[in-house]
Amino acid sequence: MAETWVSDDDLRAAGARYAAAIPGYTPPAAHGVARRDGDALTFGHVNPPGAARPLPAVVMASVCGYVATTGVFPLSRERFEEAVARLTPAEAATHIPHPNLWTWRDLLAGGGAGSTFLAFYVASADDPVVDGDDARFRDRWRSQVD
Repeated sequence: MAETWVSDDDLRAAGARYAAAIPGYTPPAAHGVARRDGDALTFGHVNPPGAARPLPAVVMASVCGYVATTGVFPLSRERFEEAVARLTPAEAATHIPHPNLWTWRDLLAGGGAGSTFLAFYVASADDPVVDGDDARFRDRWRSQVD
């Protein structure tokens, strides 16, 4: 039987398990993902400032390598699929929406053979921008309304 996380307690426990498996893990101020097709970036759901969702953040961190430092983390399709599979048990919690998971799936479905994926992590809102992709992510993050 596949694992499911039905209640808020289940979701918190899953997040705690993932965080415990990443020594030094610090929840980010912001996180998000995008698909790269050539020069184009297609972003998944971006939570507004102050509303980072901890479970998707730590699940993606378990795949991309984020621990506590702002960065942009490239992912192959296979690694991105792994993150989607790891977060899928959260869908059993039908009392809340799962926009991160849903848009991660959309990014996968819309990609082609040459698509790659990026995970964005901003450890602190005061951290300097690391590159042009990070700048685009932060512009999108700061423009969100909860």
